[in-house]
Amino acid sequence: MTKELQITADALISYGYLGVPAHSPHNKKENTRMSQAICQLIAKELNVSHKQVEAAVTLIDDGNTVPFIARYRKEVTGGLDDTQLRTLDSRLSYLRELDDRRQTILKSIDDQGKLTAELRSEIENADNKTRLEDLYLPYKPKRRTKGQIAIEAGLEPLADLLWTDPNNEPESAASSYIDSEKGIADSKAALDGARAIIMERIAEDADLLEKVRQYLNRHAELRSRVVTGKEQEGEKFKDYFEHDEAMSKVPSHRALAMLRGRNEGFLQLSVNADPANDENARESYCETLIAEHYGIHLSQAPADAWRKQVISWAWRIKVSMHMETELMGALKERSEVDAITVFATNLKDLLMAAPAGPKATLGLDPGLRTGCKVAVVDATGKVLATDTIYPHAPQKQYDKAAHVVDKLVRQFNVDLIAIGNGTASRETDSFAADVIKRGNLKVQKIIVSEAGASVYSASELAAKEFPNMDVSLRGAVSIARRLQDPLAELVKIDLSPSV
Repeated sequence: MTKELQITADALISYGYLGVPAHSPHNKKENTRMSQAICQLIAKELNVSHKQVEAAVTLIDDGNTVPFIARYRKEVTGGLDDTQLRTLDSRLSYLRELDDRRQTILKSIDDQGKLTAELRSEIENADNKTRLEDLYLPYKPKRRTKGQIAIEAGLEPLADLLWTDPNNEPESAASSYIDSEKGIADSKAALDGARAIIMERIAEDADLLEKVRQYLNRHAELRSRVVTGKEQEGEKFKDYFEHDEAMSKVPSHRALAMLRGRNEGFLQLSVNADPANDENARESYCETLIAEHYGIHLSQAPADAWRKQVISWAWRIKVSMHMETELMGALKERSEVDAITVFATNLKDLLMAAPAGPKATLGLDPGLRTGCKVAVVDATGKVLATDTIYPHAPQKQYDKAAHVVDKLVRQFNVDLIAIGNGTASRETDSFAADVIKRGNLKVQKIIVSEAGASVYSASELAAKEFPNMDVSLRGAVSIARRLQDPLAELVKIDLSPSV
């Protein structure tokens, strides 16, 4: 968990937090005190005054947006800038959500009659949502489990006896718990029930889960394998047919590609908790972690074989599955955030690219089989001429295409040639360079992003602007214009999900 997404619960308590819901209509005095504590904490994190944060929170709660506050309420917030306000808004939401969930959990456990002073203290000191849910796990309402059924059958004393004192012989100890009326037909059934009880305890131990989680975050590997029989159909994912990589270091683009391969049914993904061990190793290091957590030292004691089995099953059947689901979810979330950040950065660079200005421009939309689309626009963006040329394979009308471009450049006094960066971009760039060299043309060629050109060319806006122009030629016009003024042209692209 990053520093920005953590909450120092100790600070909340030290500032007077008493565990009252942020938006509770009751206990207004305690509610106000809790709000003050949150403001103090955020002020400390942002290194600003409490009054500034309190003012900003009031404005946010009144329905004002961050951009509005940053621009028109500087005198109220003491000059908090937009970055500080966005962080404040995010932290405020997180802290309030955390507290709402905390109160729900406290009430649920209290209603069950299981809320001890020690447990309350742990819950109130939980520093993030993951820790909070780990603590709630043993008390979360769920369907009757094998462990609960075994407890109801009176097998909990047997489980405690064998788990804490390995000198007891399991079969002998279990024999006194045989009761057909309770569904315990023999000593094996009694031992199975005792095992289920301990396994559930292990799987719901918040402190143990945190230890295992930290270990896996540092050492676990993401393992990708091709689904048998899908080798040809899933050819585009061949790089991940036999792929292992540390989960902490998987870049977002690779993680999303593997997740997509899994969703499409071509890849099987799993978490390898022990990459340093042999693939067929009989014991995981996480099993050692579990034993150490409970202070268990396995030897040749009568019950040690049973205890070893309990630990192994608890890891393989309970804990590892829970952790794999959690780690895969965290990987997906992290990768999506990274991908969005990269996309946003690239989009910003694209939109804010320096415009070439009002210069006559020839746009080239590269292509192979369907040819290169050509459009000439004047300094104002008005279309002067369009054409289609075939300088590349399979037609290979190189000289004819060169003559067309040379003629258009001279006829309309073209200053710039904009070349789309899609299919056949390199070949078209080389072609343009050759045309310029052959004709000794005083023109400059520049490769530009053609992202969204096809979307724009088939849009309603393009149809209204160029009702009598072929769809493919509209793309060349867009490429020429986006060199003149990127922002003015790119904002025309429809970003609706249907596209």
